[in-house]
Amino acid sequence: MSHPLCLLFDCDGTLVDSEPLLADVMADALTRAGLPFTAPQYMEEFRGVRFANIVAELEQRFGPLDDAIRNAAEAEMRRAMQLRMSTELKPIPGVREALDRLTEHPRCVASNGPEHKIRRALDSTGLRAYFGDSLYSGYAIERWKPDPGLFLHAARDMGVTPERCVVIDDADVGVAAGLAAGMRTIHINRFPERETTPEGAIALHDMRDLPSAVARLGQVEAVLH
Repeated sequence: MSHPLCLLFDCDGTLVDSEPLLADVMADALTRAGLPFTAPQYMEEFRGVRFANIVAELEQRFGPLDDAIRNAAEAEMRRAMQLRMSTELKPIPGVREALDRLTEHPRCVASNGPEHKIRRALDSTGLRAYFGDSLYSGYAIERWKPDPGLFLHAARDMGVTPERCVVIDDADVGVAAGLAAGMRTIHINRFPERETTPEGAIALHDMRDLPSAVARLGQVEAVLH
């Protein structure tokens, strides 16, 4: 009998509903620093994108910031986000039910965010017990989605080949990274009215459907091997 597939979860927008909070604090910090930015703009253009890349794109549009101002804006944004995560952050609807039905599968979190942010998000929502210390940050290896390096690093550390992995991610950059890594990739598309699931990925609109999708992938794997 083959071993269960290994599940590689994104964090923001996949496990926890942090993106509306992040959009608000980012809009406030960047606009005050001199880079006009709105919360809807984050949700429409930059979901899942590394903060430094967002700033670089805005600087191309509106002009470069002084290093001190740029660094202060990031520090302000992260302080505000940590505070709001401690008091307002909620799990994505259905995620607990899904994780409870996937206990036989090894799993980890692989996120573009800093590790302390991943830990705070999971601790604040009570999801940490599902993952323990199997947490992987793009900052730790300096590789960020859509580069597949983060998922490949997580798979190696988990002792699993890419072919035995399933990426679960809500953002375009994460889906692209999963596909580039040669992994089965599930797109948690909670905004189907404005987002399209890339070719090669599996679209789900509700986390409650994840266990059934993973089971189907496991059945295909058993037939192939």
